[in-house]
Amino acid sequence: MSSPRPYARELGDFLRARRGRLRPRDVGLEPGGRRKVTGLRREELALLAGLSTDYYQRMEQGREVRPSDDVLDALAGALSLDEEERRHLFALAHAARRPMPVRVNREPERVPNSTRRLLRVMDTPAVVLGRHLDLLAWNPMAEALLGAPDAYPPDRLNMLLMMFDDTLTGERSCAEWERQALDYIGMMRAAVATDPTHPRATAIVGELSIRSAEFRRLWARHDVRESVSGTKTFRAPGVGDIVLDWDTYPLPGSPGPFMLVFTAETGSTDADRLQLLASLHATIEHVPASGARARSGEHW
Repeated sequence: MSSPRPYARELGDFLRARRGRLRPRDVGLEPGGRRKVTGLRREELALLAGLSTDYYQRMEQGREVRPSDDVLDALAGALSLDEEERRHLFALAHAARRPMPVRVNREPERVPNSTRRLLRVMDTPAVVLGRHLDLLAWNPMAEALLGAPDAYPPDRLNMLLMMFDDTLTGERSCAEWERQALDYIGMMRAAVATDPTHPRATAIVGELSIRSAEFRRLWARHDVRESVSGTKTFRAPGVGDIVLDWDTYPLPGSPGPFMLVFTAETGSTDADRLQLLASLHATIEHVPASGARARSGEHW
């Protein structure tokens, strides 16, 4: 069971972060004299949304308010939210205004046997991630590309925990790393919106918030991603750089696991290098060096 209160706090934090993202000139206001805040003031945002400052302030503070859909529409417009952010706002607000606790599904996430069979026959790297980015399953092609993930303890097989592993700090200076970190963090934000007090989410976010200033900075942005895609360059020993597109595909369940798939254009140099990597991987036994490569940032 889950109380509406955590949803109200999450809603308030999201509104505050989005308000801080806007500048007066972004919405046609003059900045005026010295300002104590970098973004819009509460009263400015309330004015743009047609709300009283007191009412809006209570929303940001996570106090008991039940905004109507008209109010949410006005806030979404005033904050210049995109469609994904707008859906996130409505999901949080609808959960916060429920008068009774909501029953949430906290059963262990399982990968269906049919999905595991699909992974095995796919000729491109693919993994299955849980709602909180736990690594639930992977295929041989993914292991060839990324190394053996089982080199990590079972409770550390999580994309965020591995991305912010203290042994990989040298990989964090590139823009590509931060983009991917923001994608994963945005997906965790979307998961938290469905169940803010889930023990797994609380444990992961709590640990990273304590030990990683980088995570705290990125988490505080309150970016949200329902699904992600992108392009990533992998450095494969003995093969060279491989540039792959990656996309996410939801599996049955609400919320439920999803599949992350890496692909290369058919007939491209990247596709040839990916197949060469798979052939090399198939000819050797899994030895400790594979695990070492997984920890070197190649990149789980």
